Amino acid sequence: MFPLIALIGLLATSLPAQTSGAKKPEKLAPYYPTPEYVVEKMLQFGGLKRGERMFDLGSGDGRVVIMAAQKFGAYATGVELDDDLWKQSSNRIRSLGLEKQARIIHGDILAQDYSTANLITVYLLPSSNDKIKPLLEKQLKEGTRIVSHDFEFAGWKPEKTETIEDDGEGRSHTLYLYRISKKTQAARE
Repeated sequence: MFPLIALIGLLATSLPAQTSGAKKPEKLAPYYPTPEYVVEKMLQFGGLKRGERMFDLGSGDGRVVIMAAQKFGAYATGVELDDDLWKQSSNRIRSLGLEKQARIIHGDILAQDYSTANLITVYLLPSSNDKIKPLLEKQLKEGTRIVSHDFEFAGWKPEKTETIEDDGEGRSHTLYLYRISKKTQAARE
C-alpha cells in the first residue's frame, strides 16, 4: 500500500512553481491516474444515472468522463488544463464516437460554470479542494452530488464515506460523498 503521507508529498513536489509575468491558470493537482476499478466505484458511489450531467474537475486522460458516458449513459464533461492530457482525452473521446455525450474543456477549473451538474467528481489536493469549494457553493443547485477521491472538503460533512481496501494495484482509497443542501448554500451567503 502506498502511504498517504508519501502520496501527498509526491503530489505537492510535482506541482510546477509559479513564474513571474502574465498570470497563468494554476494547476491544482498533478496527474495521478485513478485505477478503472476506482473510477467505476466513484460513479456508482455518486449515484450517477443515465441522462444526468456530470463534471470531472482535473480530468487527466479522460477516464472518468469516458466511463460516465459509455457505461452510465451520462452527459459527461471533463476540465483539464494540461495541453497534452486535453489532446489525449479529446482524441480518445473522438475515437470512441462519444462526442455527443462526452467532452473535455481545455481550461481552468476555477473559470467554468458547473450550474447544470448533477454530479461532480474530483481527485485534487486538500488545498485545491479549498480553492474550488466557494465556486461549487456558489454555482451548484440543491441536491447536486460531489464525490471526492481520497481528500475531504474542509467544513463539509460527507453524507457517506467508503474505503476501498485494495484497488487491484495494492493501494487503498477513500471516497467522500457530499450533497449540496440549503445549509451548504446558506454558508456561502
